[in-house]
Amino acid sequence: MSIGTTIYLDNAATTRVDPRAFAAMTPYFLEQYGNAASRSHRFGREALTAVDRARRQAATLIGATPADIVWTSGSTESNNLAIKGTACARAKAPLGSAHRGHIITAAHEHKAALDPCQRLREEGFDLTVITPGHDGVVTADMVRQAIRSDTILTTIMWANNETGTVNDVPSIGAVCREHGITFHTDGTQWVGKMPVDVERDNIDLLSWSSHKMYGPKGIGALFVRRTGTATCPCNQIDGGGHEHGMRSGTLNVPGIVGFGAACELCQQEMEQERVRLSALRDRLERSLLERLSGVHPVGHRQRRMPHICNLIVEGVDTDAVMMELPDVACSTGSACTSEKKGPSHVLSALGYDSTLAASAIRLSLGRWTTESEIDRAIERIVEAIGSAREIESMIHGARVGA
Repeated sequence: MSIGTTIYLDNAATTRVDPRAFAAMTPYFLEQYGNAASRSHRFGREALTAVDRARRQAATLIGATPADIVWTSGSTESNNLAIKGTACARAKAPLGSAHRGHIITAAHEHKAALDPCQRLREEGFDLTVITPGHDGVVTADMVRQAIRSDTILTTIMWANNETGTVNDVPSIGAVCREHGITFHTDGTQWVGKMPVDVERDNIDLLSWSSHKMYGPKGIGALFVRRTGTATCPCNQIDGGGHEHGMRSGTLNVPGIVGFGAACELCQQEMEQERVRLSALRDRLERSLLERLSGVHPVGHRQRRMPHICNLIVEGVDTDAVMMELPDVACSTGSACTSEKKGPSHVLSALGYDSTLAASAIRLSLGRWTTESEIDRAIERIVEAIGSAREIESMIHGARVGA
């Protein structure tokens, strides 16, 4: 997708709202604007009907039942509710005690999962942070080796937001279920792009977000299994007891309707989009690797998402590349951490030194990315990296000669 002459290749950060999802939302701003909790009149009942329909659409996408879907403001809130809420519900000792329970996560998780885990460590929980392999994969055996008798929760993301590398969630979930451990996965980059069946995939808690899959911003969901090893998380927001008491607050009806529509559209178009995006990603990556020296792909070469390409560019700081690339919208890391200076914590966790970890570019494709845009982007990226390297070489030469 192009805006003017700019090519948008940052779909892992956010996506354009699908016009069909937008059209589904619009009546709930100006016409059917009732509060879904106000069931005593038509406006409220119409809103509730719309929310229930969207709940079914979201549940169908992941093979769940509608009652298992909890609306949130997005994946960050979903992760916090899942992680902190489960720790609260399964704690083996009261607040202020030590050794309240053991939690497992991985070093390259999104900050929306890592930071809640670190906060729980400060509150008396023990935390094991698994270091992934250089390819970024966390295996079921790694999780199995980290399990202790007091382990209460494992949180491992399905697909990494920076590298696109995919973890074997079903196998990890099976290990957790075998040991009676609640298993949460952050599915933000996976759901809507690849198939999900929470029963088959052994998932107790699943976070995902509307704006990563062509729905509106500010709305997300948490799947909460209510049987087996799962424990309903304690609420993190007190109030009116909405969403089965797990998430109080007036429901964002237009956002929920748009999210539901986006879920349905993703399910209908998933396979054709997977094939199309994989081909475009391979075309982009292959061309850049052939035409540029000192450029290396990051992450597993087979276990990867179809829409993400992450490349390390040797010999240049990627901020310099971005300066030479105003007409291609891409990223030097996660949108949620890009304001923080320093190398990517994801690439550092994969064993890259600080120089290489600061030299990565993420290119992420989406529903409106075209072949002609990919070809234009290839030309512009090759030019930009060449220019940035030339400038870097001149600066280095001036320093040496000074």
